[in-house]
Amino acid sequence: MLPVRGRNGRATRFARIVGTRIAWTCVGDGEFFCPGCGGDRNYQRLSGRRRFTVLGMPLLPRGTTGPVVECASCGGHFGPDTLDHPTTSRFSGMLRDAVHTIALAMLCAGGTSSRTALETAASAARAAGVADCTEEQLAALVEALAADTGRAYESRPCAAGLTIELHEALDPLAPHLAPAGRESLLLQAARIALADGPYTPAEHDALTTIGTALTLPSGDVTRLLAAARTPS
Repeated sequence: MLPVRGRNGRATRFARIVGTRIAWTCVGDGEFFCPGCGGDRNYQRLSGRRRFTVLGMPLLPRGTTGPVVECASCGGHFGPDTLDHPTTSRFSGMLRDAVHTIALAMLCAGGTSSRTALETAASAARAAGVADCTEEQLAALVEALAADTGRAYESRPCAAGLTIELHEALDPLAPHLAPAGRESLLLQAARIALADGPYTPAEHDALTTIGTALTLPSGDVTRLLAAARTPS
């Protein structure tokens, strides 16, 4: 084999002699949604220190690097903001709680006298993962909320009182939903409201609150609520 000659050859030989190495230290672990694998995986949160090396031997410190998140499955390194994304199981739980809260809010706004509205609300909750949700359970919860005089929003309408719960359930979820997903949640709420007739003022207020919590523009909320009234 001919020896490597020229500038590139000298650079290659130099790179083999001197370089940098990163020594990683684990500073935390857990479970996350890995962008590389596309699923829930275990991870290690790593902090690194660079060292100048000669012939592979670490000599002089060259500062710190990271932190990074390392997937235990694929070995990929990702930024710490990856941990802001919920795991699949956590996302499913957030969505389930959001739909259940939306169903309660719409029933509080429109009342529980309509069997059709109760059935529509219970069906939406079951489809979202609340497998044992029944019309009777929802009606009892609405009654309990209305009678709960110890709440901070005492004497306010039940649907208005659930504004806090709506924001607590929807605010963390909205950033992780595509626009179509956020619109779908609002349309689910609209179908519950329309199950027993046109929107009442209280139902319209609750729907507007849901749209705001889902970060939908007011124009889109108006469009979607009008579209829900139109039979397909």
